Amino acid sequence: MKKKHQKNTEVVEAAGGVLWKETSSGRKLAIIHRQRYDDWSLPKGRCEPGERWEETALREVREETGCRATLGKFIGSASYVIKHHRTPKVVLFWHMHIKKECGFQPSAEVDRLKWVSPHKAMKILNYEGERVIIKKAIQQSLV
Repeated sequence: MKKKHQKNTEVVEAAGGVLWKETSSGRKLAIIHRQRYDDWSLPKGRCEPGERWEETALREVREETGCRATLGKFIGSASYVIKHHRTPKVVLFWHMHIKKECGFQPSAEVDRLKWVSPHKAMKILNYEGERVIIKKAIQQSLV
């Protein structure tokens, strides 16, 4: 007798940012390395209960980069299925700019922070959805 599978209707909601800073060698953005997954990604994380998407984005960027930021224009979203859970996840991204000097400290979640050009980020980021976000961010910056 076959078991009926329940449909999982949960969608993980998350938010993050493309954090920009101006340097003497041009505009750079923040990417983070997560040792748990051994990947490079944009700073992002899950929404806490009752938290607005924008609040999540600012909190996660602060927690993962040590930077207090201001929220800029909405860039877009990335969605994918979390492999080990088979749960859909939607991540909204905003442009962000540094409000105060950053004080990055490695943590159990994020062990490295790099400031790279958008072109270099496209080569380093592990996820296609985040590379699409960078492309959109660049296009929006040119308008």
